Amino acid sequence: MTAPSRTGGQILVDQLLVHGVDHIFCVPGESYLAALDALHDADINVTVCRQEGGAAMMAEAYGKLTGRPGICFVTRGPGATNASPGLHIAKQDSTPMILFVGQIERGMREREAFQELDYRAAFGAMVKWATEVDDPARFPEIVSRAFHVATSGRPGPVVIALPEDVLTEVAAVADAPRYAVVESSPAPEQMAHLQELLQGAERPIVLLGGSRWSKEAAEEFARFAADFKVPVACTFRRQMLFSADHPSYAGDLGLGVNPKLVERIRDADLILLVGGRLSEIPSQSYTLLDIPAPKQKLVHVHPDPSELGRVYSPSLAINASPAAFVSALKALKAPASVRWSEGTEALHASYLSWSDPTKIRHPGNLQMGEVMALLREALPADTIFCNGAGNFATWIHRFWPFRHYGTQLAPTSGSMGYGVPAAVGAKRIQPNSPVVVFAGDGDFLMNGQEFATAVQYDLPILVVLLDNGMYGTIRMHQEREYPGRVSATMLKNPDFAAYAKAFGGYGERVETTEEFGPALERALTSSKPAILHCILDPEAITPSLSLSQIREKALASRA
Repeated sequence: MTAPSRTGGQILVDQLLVHGVDHIFCVPGESYLAALDALHDADINVTVCRQEGGAAMMAEAYGKLTGRPGICFVTRGPGATNASPGLHIAKQDSTPMILFVGQIERGMREREAFQELDYRAAFGAMVKWATEVDDPARFPEIVSRAFHVATSGRPGPVVIALPEDVLTEVAAVADAPRYAVVESSPAPEQMAHLQELLQGAERPIVLLGGSRWSKEAAEEFARFAADFKVPVACTFRRQMLFSADHPSYAGDLGLGVNPKLVERIRDADLILLVGGRLSEIPSQSYTLLDIPAPKQKLVHVHPDPSELGRVYSPSLAINASPAAFVSALKALKAPASVRWSEGTEALHASYLSWSDPTKIRHPGNLQMGEVMALLREALPADTIFCNGAGNFATWIHRFWPFRHYGTQLAPTSGSMGYGVPAAVGAKRIQPNSPVVVFAGDGDFLMNGQEFATAVQYDLPILVVLLDNGMYGTIRMHQEREYPGRVSATMLKNPDFAAYAKAFGGYGERVETTEEFGPALERALTSSKPAILHCILDPEAITPSLSLSQIREKALASRA
């Protein structure tokens, strides 16, 4: 059959449909008008965003929640560079994502035309693959490759530049077949070796992380953990992989981690690391395991063979996705007598004590321990929590019990400004799920304009905005390293409740613990995007230490 003649823009959009794309996030630009025109009649939902960084983070959140590439369209030059934070998050968080970027016409190259940029050079080190389409007939090939690259091995972002004249040029070419994720599974002898290692272990522990999980895989692993009564910890911002209610749950391995969990990992004789890389944050700045040869026996399971042995030399390396590995775990048999069960129970008890918000008191009229206790009572277990970077995130990571897969959107890359766009992306694709953002005052304003996107699409997200009048994390480090010498960390903030109302949402200022519960109820029942502007004492910098205590400790060490 003769292939139909279509514009490059139409061929591109048809490929998105072939590969199952149901949603894209964009900021429009004249450089890809032909693609926008093709989207007009396509069965694809389009979310129009206010800044390219927010659009890219929404696409990354889509990839995290679905396991399929999040799709983002931005215009050339500044539009593309504005999107780069989303690409960096997708790379470090192992999230499948494809960014389509408008480009100058082919005949204008290398003249530094209006908004010209070499995208292979600009993004080559930040993404898995960066390319540019020179011929509209190659769209089926290149888009197919992009989906395979974004989802294979360790997932990540791909950038495709779209010259304006390629999108308007006509070509006759057939569509590509739909992509399929390339899967790798453990060999039977590897699973037999793992069985032997477990049988010989006295103090094993499991660390879960990375991507390429699924709801079914997470549930199946929970059954394995129950059978083997083995302690399980989640790496930085991957807490949704294992329920906090499970008797094997030992806590999260991130920032401000429970010291007893760190001690247990260091004392382990067998570590099963599934899906993660144990990079800087979960490894506690690469101090948990000796490099390159850990003293503990290490079983490392990862879908990308280049990650196996890259930093840590494992006793057993298994090149498999977490989902495929968990499926193979069904063949393993739990020991008749589990020697480590008491240790597992003790670790879970330690986690419950460490994460009890009612034990926390800090300076100020708004007590975050009580706030977290109120949120635990008011919000359902399937609430999706979103956050960017800052000390404020500690309140979620330590005190919210994640119990369901797909309920955590947070950048392991530590990118500020992620929470609001991630929440918009989540609510667009899962409108029936409650979505809550935790944000700091500095963090929020990096992409707070996407609150307007939430209003535009009637997305009742809730933003709990903690305002302490400073870049708190940097101030904390500043007081520790240069005590008393405050520099470039203070902020003068707007009235964030008024900000919410100005956009058409719900806003309320909260200054005391007693005010929070009623304000939360009003925000949730408003059926609008809402901001609770919570005034937090600057001294309440961490759950355990005040800003003054950190400064005094630093000064004492220098005396």
